[in-house]
Amino acid sequence: MQTSKAVPAALQAQISGALKKQRRWGTLEIAFWIIAASPWFVLPEQHLILTEIVGFAIMALSIDLILGYAGIVSLGQAAMYGVGAYASGLFSIYVTGEPLTGLVVAAISGAVVAFSTSFLLLRGGDLTRLMVTLGVAAVFYEIANQASWLTGGADGLQGITIEPLFGQFEFDLYGHTAYAYSLAVLFVLFIFARLLVSSPFGYSLRAIRDNPLRASAVGIPVKPRLVAIYTLAGAYAGIAGALFTQTQQFISLDALSFQRSADGLMVLVIGGTGYLYGGLISALVYKIIQDGLSSLTPQYWQFWLGILLVAFVLFGRDRPRLLIRSLSDFLSHRSTRPGASTQENAP
Repeated sequence: MQTSKAVPAALQAQISGALKKQRRWGTLEIAFWIIAASPWFVLPEQHLILTEIVGFAIMALSIDLILGYAGIVSLGQAAMYGVGAYASGLFSIYVTGEPLTGLVVAAISGAVVAFSTSFLLLRGGDLTRLMVTLGVAAVFYEIANQASWLTGGADGLQGITIEPLFGQFEFDLYGHTAYAYSLAVLFVLFIFARLLVSSPFGYSLRAIRDNPLRASAVGIPVKPRLVAIYTLAGAYAGIAGALFTQTQQFISLDALSFQRSADGLMVLVIGGTGYLYGGLISALVYKIIQDGLSSLTPQYWQFWLGILLVAFVLFGRDRPRLLIRSLSDFLSHRSTRPGASTQENAP
């Protein structure tokens, strides 16, 4: 009897240790965020484009949560992104331009849209989900287009005024405050996502992604958890839209277009799914490639971008990710070796 009770306790301790190890920050992770913050000091003239890259990264993070960890294929994240963008803009016009409150409003708006449409995703496979999410985004696009008295229609929502952050830091034309603000929001959202995917809830999502029937057989509530992660991803997309509105002080129908969702998916094509840092790094790479090609060949840059994406998927998508993970494991092993040797030599 004692042995049968000791085995589950030992297994529970082993699982708890594995989860703690997953939550531990590595050397490369800390270096990544230091490098991400350094342009605020060393590249002040690039803050506008860097702010746009941060928005891409949050959008990619939103898609990665549902695709990389839950296996939900979506072409409709633009619906939550656009609703969050418009909600933040309208809130700043008719209520208050306080940016943090606008973020909360956008997150709630994106979550409500995602939750109300998530039940449609549970009725079919990947192809059905693609068509349903694409249709949802198209519906919201047309609603915003027809409600020109509220959204501005094709002319966009104008008259947005954002108050200084904390009453002190104004959103200047050079994007200095916008970049620091956007990067801080990204960091908070990333920490929460990182804790989530390394928790038992996150591992249950991976089980659902790999085999939903087996996950249901072992007692995992498949449908409620898919609804929960899709709602959370909708909140993330809404926040990304709000950041665009607040930093640009303008929003148009492009926020609800198919291109917005496609850009997020293309970012994940570069970085890979199921790895949170992939979307962040590939957002930078994608924007650099996009701007570089558009400056070299203004008429045919999309053609060359498509060629590069196809080549990257076929030949090199997993290699950068495997290299980063190998370096991270190597540095973690080196950092733990002195402690291990000390314990071995201890009496």
